[in-house]
Amino acid sequence: MRSSSMQSSLPNRWVLAITAFLMQLALGSVYAWSVFLKPVGTVYHVSRLQANLTFSIVLLALGVTAGFGGYLNNRFGPRIIATLGGILYGLGVILAAFAAPNIFILYLTFGIIGGIGIGLGYIVALAMLIKWFPDRRGFITGLAVAGFGAGALITSPVAAALITSVGLGRTFLYLGIAYLVVIVIVAQFFRMAPEGYAPAGWTPSVRQQTDRSTREYTLPEALRLPRWYVLWLILALNVTAGAALISVASPLAQKFTGVGAVTAALLVSVIGIFNGAGRLFWGWLSDGIGRPFTFLSMFIIQAIVFAILPSITSFTLLLVPAAIIALCYGGGFGTMPAFAADFFGAKNAGTIYGAMLTAWSAGGIVGPILITSFGTTSNPDYATPLYIIAGLMLVSAALPLVARALARRRGDFVEVTAGSPGTTR
Repeated sequence: MRSSSMQSSLPNRWVLAITAFLMQLALGSVYAWSVFLKPVGTVYHVSRLQANLTFSIVLLALGVTAGFGGYLNNRFGPRIIATLGGILYGLGVILAAFAAPNIFILYLTFGIIGGIGIGLGYIVALAMLIKWFPDRRGFITGLAVAGFGAGALITSPVAAALITSVGLGRTFLYLGIAYLVVIVIVAQFFRMAPEGYAPAGWTPSVRQQTDRSTREYTLPEALRLPRWYVLWLILALNVTAGAALISVASPLAQKFTGVGAVTAALLVSVIGIFNGAGRLFWGWLSDGIGRPFTFLSMFIIQAIVFAILPSITSFTLLLVPAAIIALCYGGGFGTMPAFAADFFGAKNAGTIYGAMLTAWSAGGIVGPILITSFGTTSNPDYATPLYIIAGLMLVSAALPLVARALARRRGDFVEVTAGSPGTTR
């Protein structure tokens, strides 16, 4: 009776999931960056590499902030931290409206201030929902970040139209105000799950009982284990590949297929759709086949697709490999939070995965720099870095199996094996 009364007094966890999705939708607008790339270069009179550095700085600030955002979430609660994240992100983009012609002010406002806001909001949604949904760990972490991946779907056509009609500065101003209002409002619904929460009537499946850590690690304990660093490297390499394409999607489409900027913005929207869908799809699939084999599949698929990409000259055909890459890029973010929770326990998953998001910073720096480091500003060479990334993905395919082997060797990770309901290895 008491348990039933307690359950009825709790907030509806699906309302929390929906509001978290909406917040991530606003935060994920940063993935529409390639729409801003050429206008920033023109307005600020800088090279393609200098303009694209803004995107790398955002991801750097995001990843570093998420590293301690999990701790702040545990201490102050998701509502306060998400609200702060929304204020900082909105303010950073608003201030970017007044940065021209100084590119370093853009780095500070859009890049650092905005990136800090994104990092705080992003990790809060994951840390909050993973505790509210112990029965749907892979799916809910996918849903929690699906909005982030899909943010460019809405922002890219809106931003492209605004830049054409009112200019770059006012576009930053209008979008920044919208981000601030949306995130601050939805953050007021956020609540922390009670300790040890489980939904009424839930009985863990065989895989849910077995395919995870047998103890709860703290962050310092996790950092002493080699498998944490292997997971970090897996995420960093997956981000490197996806961020490279995302950062130049619009100009790459224009160079490979000869389309204009408005048409090229469609590619950014498609990437946004599949970036978001991949977080749900791969997160859901990982609940069935396991996280290691999910990442193995994504790396092999990307190795093939990146190798094919430079040979495509039709815009319609270009949408297919771009969608597949976005699906895998998003899948990394949809699967890794559950991977970390499986390996280190759910109790401190927000803090442990938050620290792991420094891999997002690393990949977000390496990917965009790599893909803009060949050719010249007027005649960029995208083919060479795409082939390099294909090779990286092929080599990376071994890492998920290495992580699995390290966890099994230590003996505190239990998984389902053929012909057995569950075996400790």
